[in-house]
Amino acid sequence: MILSRTTQYAIQALIYIATQQSGEPVLNRSIADYLGVPPSYLAKIMQILCRGHLLYSFRGRQGGFCLREGAEKTDLMRVVSLIEGPDLTETCVLGLKVCEDLNPCPLHHQWNPIKQKVVKILREQTLERLAA
Repeated sequence: MILSRTTQYAIQALIYIATQQSGEPVLNRSIADYLGVPPSYLAKIMQILCRGHLLYSFRGRQGGFCLREGAEKTDLMRVVSLIEGPDLTETCVLGLKVCEDLNPCPLHHQWNPIKQKVVKILREQTLERLAA
């Protein structure tokens, strides 16, 4: 379970917003410049985060993105699930369609404890903690 570049950008963008003045919208272009990401690509990521109720989006001259109330308490697993999809932790590391305890792939028993540890780490890390 390696995080995609899109997920990495989503996490970095949220951390950047969390470090800015609370309640002040942050422009997509400012975030994109800071991260070195094309603004149009970042805008798509930000839309996903808005639909996932982590951000408010404001249009117009004073527009931009703000964390929703309580979003600083959001754990990274929620962000990863929003971007990667809910079955990220359920899929086989080798991409096999059938992989479970009763019918495992060759790596299942070695990978499963690692995967559970990664999920635990992501659940323990919040945007607030990372922004500090």
